[in-house]
Amino acid sequence: MAVAPELWIDGRPAGLEDLGHQALINYGALTSFVVEQGGVRGLDRHLDRLDRWALELFGEAVAEERLRAQMRAALGGRTEAWLRVSLFSRELSLRQPDWIGAPQVMISVSPPPSPLADGVRLQSQTYAREAPHLKHVAAMGLLRARRMARLAGYDDALFTDIEGRICEGSLWNVVFIQGDTVVWPDALMLDGVTQTLIREALDRAGSPQRTEVVRLSDLPRFNGAFACNSATPVAGIAAIDDHVFTAATDAVQHLNALWRSQPRQKI
Repeated sequence: MAVAPELWIDGRPAGLEDLGHQALINYGALTSFVVEQGGVRGLDRHLDRLDRWALELFGEAVAEERLRAQMRAALGGRTEAWLRVSLFSRELSLRQPDWIGAPQVMISVSPPPSPLADGVRLQSQTYAREAPHLKHVAAMGLLRARRMARLAGYDDALFTDIEGRICEGSLWNVVFIQGDTVVWPDALMLDGVTQTLIREALDRAGSPQRTEVVRLSDLPRFNGAFACNSATPVAGIAAIDDHVFTAATDAVQHLNALWRSQPRQKI
């Protein structure tokens, strides 16, 4: 049985009024990450995205120190956890969508999640999340996509846009390997923090990488494919539809090493 997360809103345990609003008004954005030994890889990137998304969705940012203080309070001294930090406002509703102000902050604390399974089989689906540059709370579409993939005998869904470009997975970014080169798909997607950190680490290491349009018809050109998100930096993809990838063990080890090289930033 899954462990229910602790929920905090603006530094206090979540109340019924706040949770009732969250259940009825599906508007907001979030970021999530693993806390390891009291620190977070790429914490500054998570804070930056919350700052940008608060301005875009609510018209006013949330002070960084307010976010950090609430994270520390929610952790309560724990050094290993999974945190999900969400922005919302009880002032914003279907009848008052033009409200402007600093959003409230909801923090969910739960045990670190299990990593994504290795060797997943993906079903490609033509689907684009609304406002794909945001990690928002409108998750019905991607959950439906995952459900359809599972019911069809796959592990998860891989999204392509109406022009056939591979974009992203349901809860993760996708990366391809061609020889010794890492290839990132060029399409509208969420620019994940893990993806960004790996790209920057590849640059520092002088490892070859490029960004280009990738379509399903291009899959035979690649030796391997991987999923990446904050819970799992590198998870091997075994197949997309009926295309099976060969093993790319060296690439897995290299990308994992680059991820581990990222410093943990104190909250």
